[in-house]
Amino acid sequence: MRVAGIIPARYGSSRFPGKPLAMIGTKTMIQRTCEQALKSSLDAVVVATDDTRIYEEVLGFGGCVVMTSPNHRSGTDRCREALDIIGEHFDAVVNIQGDEPFIDPRQIDQVTQLIRQPEVCLATLARKINDPARIADPNTVKVVFGNDGKALYFSRHAIPFVRGAEPSQWMLHSEYYQHIGIYAYKSDTLRAIAKLPSGRLEQAESLEQLRWLENGLDIMVAVTDIAASYGIDTPDDLQRIPKELPS
Repeated sequence: MRVAGIIPARYGSSRFPGKPLAMIGTKTMIQRTCEQALKSSLDAVVVATDDTRIYEEVLGFGGCVVMTSPNHRSGTDRCREALDIIGEHFDAVVNIQGDEPFIDPRQIDQVTQLIRQPEVCLATLARKINDPARIADPNTVKVVFGNDGKALYFSRHAIPFVRGAEPSQWMLHSEYYQHIGIYAYKSDTLRAIAKLPSGRLEQAESLEQLRWLENGLDIMVAVTDIAASYGIDTPDDLQRIPKELPS
C-alpha cells in the first residue's frame, strides 16, 4: 500500500497571515514541517498550497508542491484536490498540519499504520489529558471512543460529563483525551467525504470530523503518548519555541 503525506498550507490565515513562511530560526515553518514528515515512513510528502509565494518557497528547498484552489472549506478538501493533481497512485493519504513544524515522525507513522489496515477507512490520534485546565478549554478538542477504538464523538466541550462531581474533580472519576489534528484516509474515502455537505454537528462545533460521523463513517483512534509539539496558531506562539531549536 502506498501512502502519501499531504501538507495543506494556505497563505490567508485570519490569525496569522503568511504563517507557512514564518521564519523559525534559519528555516521557514513549511520547510521544517516537510523535513519532519520526510523522516516518517510515508512514500511521498507533498505540500498543497493556494499561494505562489509558498509554492516558490517549497520548490526552493527542494520539496514537492502542487497549487490548489483558494476556495477550499478545509484542509481535507485541499488534500483531495492535491491527490488528484499529483497524478500518481496512492492508496491512502495522511493530512499533516502545516503549522506543526516539530511534529514527531513517530506520530505520522502511528496513524499511517492504522490506515494500512484493510478495514480502516479513516484514522486519527488522541492523547490523554493530564492538565485539568485543558478539559474546560474550547480550543482543546476532546474525543471519546469505544472499546473497539472507534470514535464516538469529538467536542470542544468536556466529554464525558461527570454527574455528581465538581468539574475540578472530573479527572478523578474519568479519563479525558485530546484529539490530535492529524488524519489519515483511504483515497476513495477522501474523495467521498469531500463531497459531503456540511452537517449540523460540524456547524455547531466547527469540527469537520463530525460531518463524517454524522454520515455513518467510522474513525479509528489510536492513543499516542508522545509529548505535544509546538503548534503555531498566532505570531505570539513563535515566542514559545525553545531557543535551541531541534535540527
